[in-house]
Amino acid sequence: MSVTAEGSLSQSMDNAVKHYSALFKLPPYGKVVLLLASMCICGGLISTVALFPSLEGLVNGLLLGFSLFLTNLIVDYVVSVLVLRRDSIYELRRTAALSLYCWMLWLFFIFVGVLLSWWVRLCLLGFSAVLIFRLVVLGSTSSLHYKRLLTASLLQPFSCIIPFLVIWNRMDYPVFLFLIFSLAVGLLSSFFFVRLLNRVGERALGVPSLSLFKAFLLNWIADLNAPFEELLEKLGETHDVEVSLIKFSSQKPKAAMVVPSVHPGPFKNIGSSLLPFMLKTALEKQLNCVASVPHGLLGHEFDLASQLQNQKIIDHVVESTNFEALEAEAAPFIKVSNSLATACCQIFGNFAFLSFTLAPKTTEDLPQELGLFVRQEAERRGLSCCIVVNAHNSIDGVANTQEALDSLKTVAVACLEKVVSLKRLPFEVGAATVIPEEFSLKDGMGSGGITVIVVKVRKQKTAYVVIDGNNMVAGLRERALSALHSIGINEGEVFTTDTHSVNALILGERGYHPIGEAIDHESFIGYIKGTTVAAVSDLERVKAACRSITVPDVRVIGGKLLETLCLLIDRTLQKAKTVAVPIFAASGLLLMLILTFV
Repeated sequence: MSVTAEGSLSQSMDNAVKHYSALFKLPPYGKVVLLLASMCICGGLISTVALFPSLEGLVNGLLLGFSLFLTNLIVDYVVSVLVLRRDSIYELRRTAALSLYCWMLWLFFIFVGVLLSWWVRLCLLGFSAVLIFRLVVLGSTSSLHYKRLLTASLLQPFSCIIPFLVIWNRMDYPVFLFLIFSLAVGLLSSFFFVRLLNRVGERALGVPSLSLFKAFLLNWIADLNAPFEELLEKLGETHDVEVSLIKFSSQKPKAAMVVPSVHPGPFKNIGSSLLPFMLKTALEKQLNCVASVPHGLLGHEFDLASQLQNQKIIDHVVESTNFEALEAEAAPFIKVSNSLATACCQIFGNFAFLSFTLAPKTTEDLPQELGLFVRQEAERRGLSCCIVVNAHNSIDGVANTQEALDSLKTVAVACLEKVVSLKRLPFEVGAATVIPEEFSLKDGMGSGGITVIVVKVRKQKTAYVVIDGNNMVAGLRERALSALHSIGINEGEVFTTDTHSVNALILGERGYHPIGEAIDHESFIGYIKGTTVAAVSDLERVKAACRSITVPDVRVIGGKLLETLCLLIDRTLQKAKTVAVPIFAASGLLLMLILTFV
């Protein structure tokens, strides 16, 4: 993918991520019930005391309010336990919360009706608004059969109108005809609204927009990955995926580094988000040694479509680990920087391991063309293989890949020139891993924890620190390297896996915490130092080997689909804004017209 296309895709991703902050968490069930009680009682009192300012009005208002509240409690329980029992989203708390928001809307109409001395008509209009609101919300978020959705949508407003009917019958207000008209208008307006939103996705992808939204909700709320992944499998692209594997061995495997040409995303447990941890775990079990999975040079267009594709890659990698390590010499670690970019490189026998960072500036996904450039430069200098990784270790604002590309190429060439001229010597490797229990996924730490591989060439000790996280706060990488220097490590680099298992777990602008934003820096660096000390104590003479394998026919999201998905969010929201006013305003005017004849 070209840098221009990469920039366009990145911009689309950024626009999509901005909408994530619009999501919200619901309060606990106890608080929802208290708020619901307040709304119902307030609605009952306003409905009677303002019109009948007497002790009888007060008593009737309290009775009305409590009857509304008890009706809601019973109906919400019935809807949650019986009607929506197979729905993974609408358990009792969310069902009650939906009723709470309905009452906020209804209370507004009641209050305005009392002020305008048009209480009955505005209360009925509020009933209609609640009816339409429930039809739209449940139709947009639940995947159950339409009969159950209709029942769940209608049961609450029609049950709550009964206490009002008791009062209105005394006042001889004929409203049953209006309720029939209200139901018809509500069904039609909600149908057209949902239909128009779905057409946006059908035209762009052949899939209704709200089907994608429902699949996202099922994952965000209930951790169900299958509905979303089924869509990605259907809409994605098939590619061959390259995986590079370095193995260090003495009498038995000592450590491994694997770099798949796969982006670990898009979020949570969808696609390849968990791949770094899964691959690390599978390799450690197979080889009985420490393994790490740093991030390659590629972007979200190479997110895998499903867990099935994860397993396909893992199986191929595990089957390909039975090769002998023969390279007994390594060159010292070299680091070259200019005003913007840094490249680090070390040669083992006749292959190189090279990494890039723009730290302390933002280092996000880097284009594949940079990796191709580096491999060509390595071949010109007689190297048989060059594994290129993105340290992905600093976030401080927006990245400008186009501006940095020339600098990255410059430091890569200088680094290769320098390292190939160095004498290669026998070397030692030690490795260790720690899983800090105090850091969770919501804190930004993936399940793979912290892995350190130390390489010793003569007196130089180099630490490769791989953190299972999605980037790091700016400056933390430099603090970690300084801490390593204080315990006798001469050189090193800090990497993150870019795991997206930490994404879509918290609310906020990004939807995740980079390493260091939510965890204590001193404690984090303490873990790095401790793991490095353990790796140094494990040093022994080894040999190295590199192998590149190709996994055929892997299903990935693809750049075109990813960009369309990101743009679809904006387009659907824009469509909702465009059609909501005319549809619901027309519905309101029609209902007002009907009310004048009731």
